[in-house]
Amino acid sequence: MNPANLPFDSEAMLEGLRHWVECESPTWDAGAVNRMLDIAARDMAIMGATIERIAGRQGFGGVIRARFPHPKQGEPGILIAGHMDTVHPVGTIEKLKWRREGNKCYGPGIYDMKGGNYLSLEAIRQLARASFATPLPITVLFTPDEEVGTPSTRDIIEAEAARNKYVLVPEPGRADNGVTTGRYAIARFNLEAMGRPSHAGATLSAGRSAIREMARQILAIDAMTSEDCTFSVGVVHGGQWVNCVATTATGEALSMAKRQADLDRGVERMLALSGTANDVTFKVTRGVTRPVWEPDAGTMALYEKARGIAEQLGMTLPHASSGGGSDGNFTGAMGIPTLDGLGVRGGNGHTLEEFIEVDSLVERGRLMAGLLATLA
Repeated sequence: MNPANLPFDSEAMLEGLRHWVECESPTWDAGAVNRMLDIAARDMAIMGATIERIAGRQGFGGVIRARFPHPKQGEPGILIAGHMDTVHPVGTIEKLKWRREGNKCYGPGIYDMKGGNYLSLEAIRQLARASFATPLPITVLFTPDEEVGTPSTRDIIEAEAARNKYVLVPEPGRADNGVTTGRYAIARFNLEAMGRPSHAGATLSAGRSAIREMARQILAIDAMTSEDCTFSVGVVHGGQWVNCVATTATGEALSMAKRQADLDRGVERMLALSGTANDVTFKVTRGVTRPVWEPDAGTMALYEKARGIAEQLGMTLPHASSGGGSDGNFTGAMGIPTLDGLGVRGGNGHTLEEFIEVDSLVERGRLMAGLLATLA
């Protein structure tokens, strides 16, 4: 089966993808994420999949597991793992409207990662229409919380991956049309400063500002960044009344490293910031962590299969390890052959200029179809 002969149609794919993109699904809005999962479940049910809904927890949306008909159903096969949550709050669609400009199409979450999820389903759909039976059964798992580190569904992802031979992750492709064969380790931290209140006008000097301490620590955390391990603070909240010296301030920090040992040292440095000085207490607690995923022989053999398919399609397919975590961190670290970055090309993810390259829908759809058709 030559995937180049499958009649993928970018315009038809855009029409279907638009419904997904315009159903906004920010991580912290469980109802919105579940509405997006409902749409995907309906699309896959029409395709003939058996749909299982798994209830959410910890305040997040649920999970959809879809199994497509296959004579070997229940045996180890291929898992396509994607997330349906985005970083864009409901209402972003008014600022980042769906629009097409030449080979670019814009919309919240279109690049990260609804475009990749949609082309994966189109690949399955095209193979079914061609009456092509894949060598292995296919399972699709769509989750609700990847953008905040996958705190509620890591166990589901790892359990499902363990039941399969391969994991394909349609996160955004690399700018050079490459795929991802490894990912850096990532740790998240919760920060809290606790000071002493006073009236900011009448008795300012009696207070101890939690905001001031948080600001001081933010500069210290940023200064810890090196070639081996990066540190950044991305969320800060503090104070309640401008005429009160702030008693509390909270924040969230992120650390990333190419090697697990470097991240482990970074974690130690972050936790060591905890302490009390000048009547202000600063506390660092560790949040969710993604392990480093370093490519092994199984992942590289999977990549070589993909590279051969890409050559058949007239494309080069470079590979590299990537910063920025994904659920591929978990499955790759488990030693299960994993190929990430199989989604659309595009750019400006997590911004109000997020876009995809339209021609990548068909190109990457054919690549995905080729993998599904040949992996055994």
